[in-house]
Amino acid sequence: MHRQFVFILILIFVFSSCQHIDNKSPKPIAAQVAWQDAELGVLVCYELHTFNEGRYNQARARINPVLDPSQFMPHDLDTDQWVKAAKDAGARFAILTASHESGFRLWQSEVNDYCLKSTKWGGGKRDIVEEFMESCHKYNIAPGIYLGTRWNAELGIYDFKVSERSQITQEDYNRLIEREVEEICMNYGDWFEFWFDGGAHGPDQGGPDILSIVEKYQPNAVFYHNLQRADARWGGSESGTVPYPCWATFPYISTGAGESAKEHISANGFELLKKGDPDGSFWMPAMSDAPLRGFGGHEWFWEPGDEKLIYPLDKLVDMYNNSVGRNSTLILGITPDTTGLLPESDVIRLKELGDEIRELYGEAICSKSGKGSEIFMKLPEEMVISRIIIQENIEKGERVREYIVDCFTEGAWKTVAKGTCIGHKRIEIIEALKVSKIRLRLTEAIDRPIIKNFSVF
Repeated sequence: MHRQFVFILILIFVFSSCQHIDNKSPKPIAAQVAWQDAELGVLVCYELHTFNEGRYNQARARINPVLDPSQFMPHDLDTDQWVKAAKDAGARFAILTASHESGFRLWQSEVNDYCLKSTKWGGGKRDIVEEFMESCHKYNIAPGIYLGTRWNAELGIYDFKVSERSQITQEDYNRLIEREVEEICMNYGDWFEFWFDGGAHGPDQGGPDILSIVEKYQPNAVFYHNLQRADARWGGSESGTVPYPCWATFPYISTGAGESAKEHISANGFELLKKGDPDGSFWMPAMSDAPLRGFGGHEWFWEPGDEKLIYPLDKLVDMYNNSVGRNSTLILGITPDTTGLLPESDVIRLKELGDEIRELYGEAICSKSGKGSEIFMKLPEEMVISRIIIQENIEKGERVREYIVDCFTEGAWKTVAKGTCIGHKRIEIIEALKVSKIRLRLTEAIDRPIIKNFSVF
């Protein structure tokens, strides 16, 4: 009897220890797994300001209303062209800026007349959100929506709040936003991601209650973000890259919006946003965003004659390696011109990027998965390799804390890479070597490592 009692106590201790480890290792919800698996997306940036005379100026755009929305006249607008270009780039999701700083809405709103119904374009009857959703379905791209609540020049909303220029009360503005979010949630089908520009204030900050609406009507969408919930985090810059390591876990349930972020989050150039925290209690993977026209400039919205700002192909490939290859999801900003089409130069570069990524990582020489402290692969024959992909099964959390990659070359084992964070994906680019065997040693972990993909290229 005494031995049985001791055995039961041991079982309770072991079970409790396992539970303690599990509780300290946050795990993603299904929407976050899908978002990280997608790896590359685009943000289609289109606004009433695209049709203004002169160059876009953000500070002025936030306070100067566009009085005549009939200037919106993209004669050749074709959302199929946008989404096909994203598909050719290798993107698996696309997000549309359905509302931005001007306050103009790219859909047929029943609650806000400052939308497409107030234009002469398409007889005031076309709905870009609807057309975009249909194009995403056509090309098997997950659709996302970007909504602005923080700025609204038409209504005089500045940094979430009514101003002396406002012709609306805060309560009425909050209700307007809630009704608009209901329209987007209920009228177009399932969304992959909701992106609220600069975050969104919730009821505790005197703002609209948008989270409950999204959770009610779009429970499977990624929510980005407000102070109540953040399914992803900004990666700390608009360079399209993150430093290494970049953990998917974070110490706070939310990040705040830019300059309103907690002191610990904004310190040292947003270092915490960029790197995350391996001991963080919340699963909040990093987004790396950059405009395609960001080389020597920074254009989220189209300007004439600025093709020189399109990132060179080699820089885009580096961006991919230093975002997706560092456990972050890359989102590239693309922007149609006043005709309603992506410029041909942008379309060509996007396809070049997709072709190059497919060439580099489309077919592995050898792949393996496994559990435990070592994964070993023998190549079909001695071959030259230069790139290695490692992926954890993130559904079980980020377990690995240190790893070493060794190659068997010239009759001996040679260490070619060392690191800490693996997460969804780690890309190691090494000196080209002729090897016959390769091994991944997982030298430190908080639980038994589960590697879903160890591949060489």
